[in-house]
Amino acid sequence: MSDPQLVDPSDVVMTGENSFIRLSDDGGKTIADRVSHWRVLWSPAGQGHALFIESALTGKTPRIYADNAGVARFLQRTIEVLLYEKFADESLPIIDAEFQRTGNSLSTVEERIVSDEDEIILTYWDLMAPFILTMPPGAMNRPIGVYSTFLPARSAQLSVNSEAATAKVFLQDRFGKPGSSCCLAWSETWTRPAP
Repeated sequence: MSDPQLVDPSDVVMTGENSFIRLSDDGGKTIADRVSHWRVLWSPAGQGHALFIESALTGKTPRIYADNAGVARFLQRTIEVLLYEKFADESLPIIDAEFQRTGNSLSTVEERIVSDEDEIILTYWDLMAPFILTMPPGAMNRPIGVYSTFLPARSAQLSVNSEAATAKVFLQDRFGKPGSSCCLAWSETWTRPAP
């Protein structure tokens, strides 16, 4: 019997985290608030954090906060363009911010993003059982693939400058696993086919 393939032949695009919050007033038919939070441990643009947000709390115009502008632009060009096209608009300015996580994955996790003018807090709690998402390059007609550990949250809150979003988390099946519209997505690696 031959040994199983132990090394993925794909090239690594980035590795880190891409947690998200998507809140709805109508059970998921439309999204009222959308946040994509990145903690990049390695990429060709270096390390850093980026937050992409579209919410009534920020005027409904997408915004980008980052502590490494190069990482934010790299994410726009390579990954966000596949996830949510409005976040890939490179005419959006990048707002300098500091990023900090508190809490733990057994209870409540909080991501805090602070710029000169704004404080944004993403809070996840009542976490469900984790599962590993495995999507090689080509899956869902995407040129790049992703492998990620999802920790879905039954409850989450987005607040901007002490005002909380009123829309709600909604539960959703994710490829046969119980999930929700708000997930911690850790140990995440994006890949592309090797040349």
